Amino acid sequence: MSVLDRIRFGLLGLGLLFVATGLLPVREAWSEMERIAPILLFLGAVIILADLVKEAQLFDVIAIRLAAVGRGNHVALFLLCTAFASVVTIFLNLDTTVVLLTPVMLALAARTGIAALPLAMTTLWLANTAALLLPVSNLTNLLAVERLGMSAREFAGRLWLPQLVSIAVTMVFLWVFFWRRGRRGAVRYDPPTPGPVADPVLFRIAASACVLFVAAILLELPIQFAALAGAALMIAAFAWRDRSKLTLALFPWQLLVFVVGLFLVVPTLSRYGLASVMSSLVGTSGGPGGDGAYRVAAVGAVLSNLINNLPAYTVVEQAIPPGDRDLLLALLIGTNAGSVITPWASLATLLWFEWCRRRGVRVPMVTFVLAGTALAVVGVTATVTALLLTA
Repeated sequence: MSVLDRIRFGLLGLGLLFVATGLLPVREAWSEMERIAPILLFLGAVIILADLVKEAQLFDVIAIRLAAVGRGNHVALFLLCTAFASVVTIFLNLDTTVVLLTPVMLALAARTGIAALPLAMTTLWLANTAALLLPVSNLTNLLAVERLGMSAREFAGRLWLPQLVSIAVTMVFLWVFFWRRGRRGAVRYDPPTPGPVADPVLFRIAASACVLFVAAILLELPIQFAALAGAALMIAAFAWRDRSKLTLALFPWQLLVFVVGLFLVVPTLSRYGLASVMSSLVGTSGGPGGDGAYRVAAVGAVLSNLINNLPAYTVVEQAIPPGDRDLLLALLIGTNAGSVITPWASLATLLWFEWCRRRGVRVPMVTFVLAGTALAVVGVTATVTALLLTA
């Protein structure tokens, strides 16, 4: 059992212990599970959908063709890769970007002669900073939408400018720290030659499933059922064409165990003092003018890098007055765009480090922390400013 699995089971065990001892009342625990049930269904379904889409080679084909379109020019490839990672994060959530695009990008690095770290950092940073636009982009967004009472269209309408600013700032920092000449390897890269897919039928079904899933989101259908329908379509397709890919490993039990444990432990800690500490940090009204939004975002970002962004969001959320949308959206910015400093700041970052370890990619921690700190400070500040400008 890996260290990450021990953490997940330990968190779940601690949460169940809190319930068994009465530290967390059964009624409150059950209320938390009812709240996250649709989210768990969505997460499980969308990861199965994305994993089977990857097996159908859709992501591989897109990545190789992006490199081919770039024609050996690093600037063009940089723009294409950032666009690709941003779109996948926005529509298929940040965990999909890390779990599925990281290995694709690392394979692309090997085929083009580009240093692996710039491509890997592109997926990691944009998985966090491009996860603001839609409710499906991030688990914290799903939690916030329930409290905000906003539709997916209203949510996107409020966050489109902050999202553009967040991505733009991330691109600047990616270029300066990882993509500029001297950091990325050769002056030019060798474009790979696109080849045929293993199964054209599966490839077309995968493309159709992704298009239908995105259409369902735009039509504001229940996202958990949209993801479930897409996953069911892909499972049926592989049952027909290649049953060997349908294994129990497709089911993302690790993520579900982590989320369930988290939503038992965090409410317990909140009952015994953590919520009071957050209330004192945030303040009863968040502060005059835009000061409160900056403070809430800063608290969310700092706490995310200390304990992980998911518990950070759930704890700070309780300290925000009901109906204050700007503060809640500022908290989302802090916990999403600000969780780029420590290796445990988000679940996506933990998964990313595991992929890099398996592929032998060296991540210099001093550079990682310093660059992440600079991005968090500048990115969160600029993005909250954009939020206030659209108020």
